[in-house]
Amino acid sequence: MHTPRIPLVWQIMLGLVAGILIGALLHSFPDSRGWMVSNVLQPAGDIFIKLMKMIVVPIVFSCMVVGIAGHGDGKALGRIGVRSLLYFFCITTTAIIVGLVIGNLLQPGAGTDLASLKAAAITLPTASAGSQGLGQILVGIIPDNVVNAMAQGSLLSVLFFAVMFGLGVSRLSEERRTPIIEVLRSVSEAMFKVTSMIMAYSPIGVFGMIAVTVANFGFSSLLPLAKLIMVSYVAIIFFTLVVLGGVARFAGISLFGLMRHIKDELVLAFSSASSAAVMPQLMKKLETYGVPRPLVSFVVPVGYSFNLDGASLFLGIGTLFVAQLYGIDLSLGDQALLVVTMVLTSKGAAGVPGFMFVILSATLASAGLPLEGIAFIAGVYRLMEMPTTALNVLGNALAPVVIAKWEARTRVEPQGVQAGQGLH
Repeated sequence: MHTPRIPLVWQIMLGLVAGILIGALLHSFPDSRGWMVSNVLQPAGDIFIKLMKMIVVPIVFSCMVVGIAGHGDGKALGRIGVRSLLYFFCITTTAIIVGLVIGNLLQPGAGTDLASLKAAAITLPTASAGSQGLGQILVGIIPDNVVNAMAQGSLLSVLFFAVMFGLGVSRLSEERRTPIIEVLRSVSEAMFKVTSMIMAYSPIGVFGMIAVTVANFGFSSLLPLAKLIMVSYVAIIFFTLVVLGGVARFAGISLFGLMRHIKDELVLAFSSASSAAVMPQLMKKLETYGVPRPLVSFVVPVGYSFNLDGASLFLGIGTLFVAQLYGIDLSLGDQALLVVTMVLTSKGAAGVPGFMFVILSATLASAGLPLEGIAFIAGVYRLMEMPTTALNVLGNALAPVVIAKWEARTRVEPQGVQAGQGLH
């Protein structure tokens, strides 16, 4: 007899709830907390993140090369690239401005007593995302050693090489080109099978990650920062409904229809706080939604570096929170300059937990704000990283659908898309 299987989305939710309960219990018994966190819970979460990061590079590389060499041509790719970057730039800049406007209106840092805040020790990942100019960012994309870029998981560099290699393969004769494409197509399909194997482990990974956070900080550390948490959630809901909802409506897409289609990925992104964890599944889901594979293979990985809507939104709120916390008044001119700084520092951020601290520290440093403010946010950042990651994923799911519509409309025979349905 076949026992009914619990859907993955519910397994992840159960893992999340169980992790919060176990974490709260361990927080009450500090004697046994250290051993449990370092030997059981932390490894359970780390294993999941490492498994997901392990498969991202082979999937991105194989899908991209097949997409370009198998169907695409250089001119179409160039057009999609320009449109994607233009779209990403507009949306992330809007997110930063929305974050600053909401931060000014709701004042998340005003009235918070510094003495009541609990600082957390944070280790910043070493990053080149400092205050770089556009030139350095562009130079940084080109890998001097592609094997090294793959080993480090530098998505943009891998993407750059995959585009060049794909264009090279597409210029080969038919008999030379076909075997390469077939091998890489098989690699990408095999990696999608590996993804579904890893997804079966995701509820345990989510359980471990959330349990560590709650065990270390408990619920008492949340109270002084409750206003910041609330403001972040309000901003994310507003941005989703108004900005992304508006873009979707303008493009003739049902945002809620898309959200229903990728609900498993949104729940996993929310509970794991890692957008890299859902990239392979997201690409597969967008193909079943009807977006052409070459377009998905290009737009989604590029979006992971250039289109982090949730992170951009939180940059504005987090920066103003620190300024208000220390009673520093930022003029309109200061904030306009901040927008330019944030647009640059937010590009090339990795879709891994905790990377926001690097971007936030670069932004605070450029504005002359105290970096100690990050330590106060660190304790509860996990609670804000969960919705910002889900928003990053939603933004990167909407982008290829919008760009596919844009592409369809510029052809001689536009392909209509019914709202609420995929692209067909």
